Amino acid sequence: MAELTTLESLLEMGFDRNRAEKAVANTGNQGIEQAMDWLMEHENDPDIDEPYVPPAGNILGGEAQSQPSTADSSEGQEGQESFEGIAGGDIGYIETEDGVKRPMTEEEKNEQVKRLEELMRVKQAERRERERAEEVEREKQRRKQGQELQQMRQKLQDDEMKKIAEQRQREKMEDKMARQRVKEKIARDREERAQKFGGIAPSSTAASSQPGQPSPSSPTSQGPPPTKKEYDESRIQVRLLDGSTITTVFKAQEPLAAVRVYVQMNGNTPEGQDFTLLSPYPRHVYTELDMEKPLKELGLVPSAVLVVAKK
Repeated sequence: MAELTTLESLLEMGFDRNRAEKAVANTGNQGIEQAMDWLMEHENDPDIDEPYVPPAGNILGGEAQSQPSTADSSEGQEGQESFEGIAGGDIGYIETEDGVKRPMTEEEKNEQVKRLEELMRVKQAERRERERAEEVEREKQRRKQGQELQQMRQKLQDDEMKKIAEQRQREKMEDKMARQRVKEKIARDREERAQKFGGIAPSSTAASSQPGQPSPSSPTSQGPPPTKKEYDESRIQVRLLDGSTITTVFKAQEPLAAVRVYVQMNGNTPEGQDFTLLSPYPRHVYTELDMEKPLKELGLVPSAVLVVAKK
């Protein structure tokens, strides 16, 4: 019975001849274990099933390895290396108790093939476990990068909101100071008018004491007619979708779009919910064109109540 070569052993185990020849050639015919390792490592290569063309004068597992030359004999011995611990000796042979090698029986050869197949399954399981661990590690890295990116986005959003809040605070402070200046000016004007009209009060009293003469009109009636007060701000109350309200003060020349932005930032409107604003009395739904108009032009000064409505 002829000794089985590495190529023949691989073919007997069910490997494709083309793949088996590539495995033997790429491992330098170092034995079946190395060939099996190569096959498992390269089974997913795109060119694994391309036809194998052996070098000139070298036919794996064929007669070229059995030529009676020293080099070929050495190669033949390499191709028939023993797989210690698995096959129990040279492939196709078994060593008896007295140290003599004898050819394996068909039953022994089948047992040897089963052991080799079991080894291959173990190695495949180890490789799958290694690949699974690598995939888990890649998923961890992907999640970590996603969390870091989300944190960066959140930080940028928080910084932007902080800037907007600071800008709003500055505007409120400027409005407060402007109102204070207006109040001080009004107070000064009142004092000046009081001093002016207070200087002619005695003559008015004497004239009124003369009989038969009508009393002159009061100083107030002699002054210029009162003018309509101009407001430079508007107090807006907005009723949200859930019935709650928010209130703030806007410049009279600010567009209605500023109110909508304020509702988006400070209201509880669900993210992505499109809405519009309307006046309840008289009922008027504001359009996109109205969003560009100043509050004063829309008649929302000095105060108004608006309602949020779904589009």
